[in-house]
Amino acid sequence: MHNPTQIRRQTRLTLLLFSVIVAPFSAPLALAQQSAPAVIVGKAEQVTLIEEVPLSGSVISPRVAKLSTEVSGIVEAMNVEIGDRVKAGDVILRLNSELDELSLAAARAMTEQATQELEDTKRRLSDAEALAKQQTVSANELKSLSAEVRIDGATVQRFRAEQQGQAALLRRHTLNAPFTGVISRKLVEQGEWIQPGDAVVELVAITGLRVDFQVPQSVFAKLDNTTEINIKLDALPGQTLTGNIETVIPVSDPTTRTFLIRVALSDPKVKLMAGMSASAVLRLKTGTKGVVVPRDALMRYPDGRVTVWVVKQHSDNTSVSEQQVQTGLSFNGKVTITSGLTPDTIVVVQGNESLRDGQAVSVKRGE
Repeated sequence: MHNPTQIRRQTRLTLLLFSVIVAPFSAPLALAQQSAPAVIVGKAEQVTLIEEVPLSGSVISPRVAKLSTEVSGIVEAMNVEIGDRVKAGDVILRLNSELDELSLAAARAMTEQATQELEDTKRRLSDAEALAKQQTVSANELKSLSAEVRIDGATVQRFRAEQQGQAALLRRHTLNAPFTGVISRKLVEQGEWIQPGDAVVELVAITGLRVDFQVPQSVFAKLDNTTEINIKLDALPGQTLTGNIETVIPVSDPTTRTFLIRVALSDPKVKLMAGMSASAVLRLKTGTKGVVVPRDALMRYPDGRVTVWVVKQHSDNTSVSEQQVQTGLSFNGKVTITSGLTPDTIVVVQGNESLRDGQAVSVKRGE
């Protein structure tokens, strides 16, 4: 019988001899497989540089009004609720107008009385003028009747003015919507007493909405109505919208050192709501050209160094070398290289996390 200990020793010796024989052949293969990782590359390009300025803002309504009545009184009818949409001219509330209606009726009666008195005085003056031709009426009596006509005429005018004023006062007991919009706040209820100037509802226009952004004053001179702006709304995640700068308010806030721009979305079908939060990126033309690479090509180190892996083509293989660069503006997913690269240089965009200087790679062009 074979000794178990001897069998184990022979087995280990056999395995050791096999590894010594096979290792010289398998090691270069494994090393070759590890030393040529696949990478995706891109090209350094010379393009017109764009300065991107991030902004924050909100959707605003062109018209927001806290409506109030011009006269005091008790709210007799409240015709709206929060969220109701109203058109220009719609009745929002009515005040009790019983006393003012009686006053208007009295003013009309006084006007009618004064008008009849004026007509009677004119008739008597006309008769006196006919008798004066027969010299049966004195000149003083004619002058007296003429003065009476003028006085009665003035009285009619005064009563008509009072009647018109009473009618205008009565109309002020009704509050109408000055523009089309939605009721965002309701501040009184039926039966309440209100004073002139007391806000009763808040009306917000829901058409013609715009987006307001605060912009750093440092870019004021570079901005005009043709400046490109890309907008994102928190209510519409994942969508990037374009807009047109309609208004630039050339007044800087001394506290924030910013000024206001008002932007209209290019697509009028986008649903907006006043108060929505928004973010945007201004894309300012610099008028200069520079070398750019994809942002993913950059390697940043804790000591502040920024490098890219440059691809070098050889007759028998393709290798990479690390190149330190200086960066500038970022835009459209690209970064400006101010020094360290020339146009058309091929750089690694993906797969650059664990490369070594001089390492052979397998290249795949990025889309």
